[in-house]
Amino acid sequence: MNADLMPARVLALAGILLSLKEVRHLAENGRVDQSHLGTAIDSVFRLEADSTADVYGGIRALDSGLRSLHDYLHGATPDPQLPRLALSVLQLERSFERSPESIDMVRREISRLTPQAQNDGSTHPDILRELGGLYARALSPLRPKVMVQGNPHYLGRNDVVTDIRALLLAAVRSAMLWRQMGGTQWDFLLQRSAMKRAVAELLAAA
Repeated sequence: MNADLMPARVLALAGILLSLKEVRHLAENGRVDQSHLGTAIDSVFRLEADSTADVYGGIRALDSGLRSLHDYLHGATPDPQLPRLALSVLQLERSFERSPESIDMVRREISRLTPQAQNDGSTHPDILRELGGLYARALSPLRPKVMVQGNPHYLGRNDVVTDIRALLLAAVRSAMLWRQMGGTQWDFLLQRSAMKRAVAELLAAA
């Protein structure tokens, strides 16, 4: 593996965790951090960015995800659901990568929605509704299903479910980026020290 790509892989993992932390917040209390939501959803539309950091609007925008990754690597994850969700997303991305029909559907819809997202903002309710529906059509049929647990009161609300699906689409986008940067699940065993160093350096730079 190319060690020079480790910071890029770490940023992509932070992108996954940033999205999934907001999924957990929505599932538990029906609320979302609008700044984090914007970072996650913007990344879905930044397909031609010059760098991994640019996908998310800079390293600072990923501070929350980087801190969650730091906690996980040091065995201090406060929410045990978060790494489980992340593993499911990584597995789902592999299924997605092997489904040309699903990839084509997502590519077409993102292209169609990009002008509206640029005009109205990526977190406009109409955009989130479209992205949530896209996740339901293109990714929900694949395996494994990403099972989100939380408060039934909030998980029974259509708007919460829509936003969760949009965030899961963003998480899968980050998982694709992680894989494209050379990431594999062996990183967590064989590259753990390098990941810790990269996270510390990125947090210092944020």
